[in-house]
Amino acid sequence: MNTLLRELAPQVLAALVRRYGDFDTCEDAVQEALLAAATQWPVQGMPANPKGWLITTASRRRIELWRADTARRRREETVAMMAPPDPEPVAAADDTLTLLMLCCHPSLTPASQVALALRAVGGLTTAEIARAYLVPESTVAQRISRAKQRIKAGGARFRPPAPEEYGQRLAIVLNVLYLIFTEGHTASAGESLQRVDLTQEAIRLARQLHARLPDEGEVSGLLALMVLTDARRAARTGPAGELVPLAEQDRSRWDRALIAEGTELVTRALSTAPAGPYQLQAAIAAVHGQAERAEDTDWREIAGLYELLAAVAPGPMVTLNRVVAVAEVAGPRAGLRELAGAERDPALAGHHRVDAVRAHLLERAGDLAAAEEAYRRAARATQSAPERRYLESRAHACATRSV
Repeated sequence: MNTLLRELAPQVLAALVRRYGDFDTCEDAVQEALLAAATQWPVQGMPANPKGWLITTASRRRIELWRADTARRRREETVAMMAPPDPEPVAAADDTLTLLMLCCHPSLTPASQVALALRAVGGLTTAEIARAYLVPESTVAQRISRAKQRIKAGGARFRPPAPEEYGQRLAIVLNVLYLIFTEGHTASAGESLQRVDLTQEAIRLARQLHARLPDEGEVSGLLALMVLTDARRAARTGPAGELVPLAEQDRSRWDRALIAEGTELVTRALSTAPAGPYQLQAAIAAVHGQAERAEDTDWREIAGLYELLAAVAPGPMVTLNRVVAVAEVAGPRAGLRELAGAERDPALAGHHRVDAVRAHLLERAGDLAAAEEAYRRAARATQSAPERRYLESRAHACATRSV
């Protein structure tokens, strides 16, 4: 039921915002409707039309909030006595993509656009967004609050952007979808490694966007990256939910149909549009996907693609992944030398993945004592329980072998 509620939440919010316009009040009403569903459905049974039930309940709650707000503000008697419009039947169309475009309105700052969209469309909590951006939770809360206020003050209408407006919002929309997918693919905290509800919602929205903009190279690249990555989902965890690294995955469990789809998407995009960061990441994922065995992976091609990616869209995770690729081509000592330079980047200071990469390279180089220590540091720093258990298991293995 929780998965269904998470899937329906942005659709219900979109329906209310389209009907009433006041984003902030509508979101409060939707949250209360979701709480009512979580309380009532287990006892009374799930309604035949869960989305319709949520929309009706949220609409009624929104009217109550509207009336309470009217009374608090002591509006003129004639206004205070006006009844808001009764809820009308809501069309079955899914307006989630329109809601995403509203969250990415040009009047908002980029940081506020991302935070609001991740909250309203992605369903991420304020804490999850803060972890994704490595900023305090209070900062994210302020960004979301300011974004809602600006949308309300600016009178932004709930409608799909005109074609000429897509360019203004496309980059931030793609970034938001990427972050939603990334949080679902590898949850930043909690007991589960993956959150399939988030990855599937990101893919669904990316497919909608691609249907509208089939010739945009980066839209195709992002969709390709998502499906190529999701193709490996079944093999990423073991029977007990433990993390299985790429090199050890059972590749017979990979979804070859998704790999073929993603490879075709990125190949076509790279042949018709300038190479962007999502296309390059998708190309890397396609190289992995085409390897029948881990030892068949073309690491030289991957290292070359990371060189291009670092030039087009440098970033801390690109740097770390490039270090791993270099180590695969030139050996673990070469990777450690690259890592020594990379970790001077302030964005990587204290990040557990630096120690995780260091531990992996030290283990491959045969320095098991140092590898154990690095694995344990990484395990202490991560907030993901499956990742912590994996890192601790590697530390234990190093300790056992070094005796």
